[in-house]
Amino acid sequence: MHYGIYLPNFGPFGDARALAQLARDAENAGWDGFFIWDHIAGWGALPIVDPWVGLAAVALATQRIRIGTLVTPIPRRRPWKLARETVSLDRLSNGRLILGVGIGLGEDEWDNLGEEADLKARGAMLDEGLEVLTGLWSGEPFSYAGKYYHVRNAHFLPRPVQQPRIPIWVGGFWPNKAPARRAARWDGAFILYNAEGDEELAQVREHTAYLKAQRAGRAGPFDIIYAGRPTPANNRAEAAEIVAGYRAIGEFTWWLENISPYAFGQDPVKDSWPVEALRERVLAGPPK
Repeated sequence: MHYGIYLPNFGPFGDARALAQLARDAENAGWDGFFIWDHIAGWGALPIVDPWVGLAAVALATQRIRIGTLVTPIPRRRPWKLARETVSLDRLSNGRLILGVGIGLGEDEWDNLGEEADLKARGAMLDEGLEVLTGLWSGEPFSYAGKYYHVRNAHFLPRPVQQPRIPIWVGGFWPNKAPARRAARWDGAFILYNAEGDEELAQVREHTAYLKAQRAGRAGPFDIIYAGRPTPANNRAEAAEIVAGYRAIGEFTWWLENISPYAFGQDPVKDSWPVEALRERVLAGPPK
């Protein structure tokens, strides 16, 4: 099991220096990963940092910890621009990048900015975008003709440090099955649940069983990632017990602590952020 931090790129974390300092603290405390959200608009008047600028600062402030976005909505990004950003960051971090992808949500970043509003169309754009992205990562001459994206005689160098490619995790909400099917074709599944308690545990069982069936016959490593509320900072035994229970149910390979106001039942726009409590949880180290 690997342990990571999962946090917004806005509010008190909407600053590259703040992210870099927190990531350094997380690495020193023994965490394995540091993953930020990818938002560019909305959230009232809260400050937002570009995720790639923020992660560049994180990469320079750390040496070991895995870093990445959870998740980047490819349908609102140019795949070729994303290819340059991700390879640059992978090389800057010496091969520590993981790319989380999805179709995105919310009117502020889609309808209000003139982006594609239809979810099925965004799913098709995501699939095409991944083909373009990985084709450009190959470092070989590449062309592509799809419904949404067209590339002719592109040759992107340098290649990523990581081979055969930068790992790709696919995010989405259960019980929507399309994100799970898509995730099974790549390197990991980051599935969120719109439930709590016993209902959430039932969804975890359903989701992981479905993933297992979709992965049948496929070789290679595959990550299943769970993002939950912060475990107790002052009781490591209790924290480890909580994680062990979820791992036994869902066969998770990554446990991410969601250090956002949502994890404390607060509205990130209307309520004050429990910054010290969130930082305390990071400094306490992973629940193991």
